[in-house]
Amino acid sequence: MSRQHVPPFLIQKDADGNFRLTVRDTHYNSQDYPIVTSTLQAEVFAKASQAKAFAAENFNAKAGQFATK
Repeated sequence: MSRQHVPPFLIQKDADGNFRLTVRDTHYNSQDYPIVTSTLQAEVFAKASQAKAFAAENFNAKAGQFATK
């Protein structure tokens, strides 16, 4: 089975044009199958850079840990 890396932070634009941050946590079951849990954060941001700064401050996010899809 191939393992595809899932970045732990997802930044998406909502229908109103605001940016939302989703924190993803990946665990592997006993058959080594990835289980991804996603938690949408309540905060809304005007810019993607604000979402990244929030993730860095609250979740110790580093560059390269963000996805937009």
